[in-house]
Amino acid sequence: MSTTHDRSELQRILQEMIDSGFVGVTLRVNDEHGEWTATAGTAELGGTQPPPIDGHVRIGSNTKTFTATAVLQLVAEGRIALDAPVADYLPEFGLDPRITVRMLLQHTSGLFNHTGEYYEDGTFAPGIPATTAGREWVDHRLHTYQPEDLVRLALSKPARFEPGTDWSYANTNYVLARLLIERVTGRPVAEEMQRLIIDPLGLTGTLQPTTETGIPAPHPHAYYRYETDGQEIVLDVTEHNPSWISSGGDMISTSRDLHTFITALLAGKLLPADLLAEMCTPEAKAGYGLGVFIQPAPGGGTLITHNGGMAGHAALMYATPDGSTTLTATLNYIDDATLSMGAAFQQANQQLIQAVFGQAQ
Repeated sequence: MSTTHDRSELQRILQEMIDSGFVGVTLRVNDEHGEWTATAGTAELGGTQPPPIDGHVRIGSNTKTFTATAVLQLVAEGRIALDAPVADYLPEFGLDPRITVRMLLQHTSGLFNHTGEYYEDGTFAPGIPATTAGREWVDHRLHTYQPEDLVRLALSKPARFEPGTDWSYANTNYVLARLLIERVTGRPVAEEMQRLIIDPLGLTGTLQPTTETGIPAPHPHAYYRYETDGQEIVLDVTEHNPSWISSGGDMISTSRDLHTFITALLAGKLLPADLLAEMCTPEAKAGYGLGVFIQPAPGGGTLITHNGGMAGHAALMYATPDGSTTLTATLNYIDDATLSMGAAFQQANQQLIQAVFGQAQ
């Protein structure tokens, strides 16, 4: 890290994010200088108020880190065996018996992604209607999808590859992880998340709504853009039913809680050392562990991370392996079927990582 407390570079990056099209962004950095927070942009389109620094957002695929942690906690409790066939716990789906719990958490099962599958040749195989495109997503945004139906849809499609032979990111893996949690505990996933993670860490801004459409205040607003009859419409979609993504991305949190969570996780407060080590051991193709990416840090060493976007909301979560330096952020923006903010999102990510982690630790 820089030996000074000057954060002007970070503030400049935040402003560039707004200039590139984001509506609002909040950033929280914890390092040897203490905690630093900042905002840029606005909480609402056309508004003047900045996004709330501890505002709630839908954290998208950051949910996977929570879900994987909960599964591993149940492994520690002796209720789940990491390398057991998932079919042993969920026999009703007729899953390939070679698919293990570990493969779900690591995206090496080969299962079709129920939210749509992108292939190497550039083709796209659609999944549920909620994720097809534009107006269709808008029309389905309050619909409740049962997790079992999401799994059955995925199983009706060809597998990507033989279990354990490759890597492909599939939300379906984490729908099955949710059903696994519920099967072995006999309780809804939201209750187990509360018992295992939220309550022990005192996460006051984190919840798993599963089907509830609301989001607690304060929060920035999320938007979705689509075309109908040749006219562009931008709709406030802050309230919507996240059941289409299930435990692959349905949680709500804040930048403060994401910092608390990733710090506690890496400090060994949630998992025994052997399971934490398993979690942070990457597979070869994409550097994915069990619910986290392990990627090179620009200043040397590695970063433990997961990010997520969810229909106009997004969250970033990065940490050094010892948790001594973290970067967490929340974003609100105008989403669309073409993911037009994707390039700006990736560029901002890289700039923030360089600014926070760019010096050798």
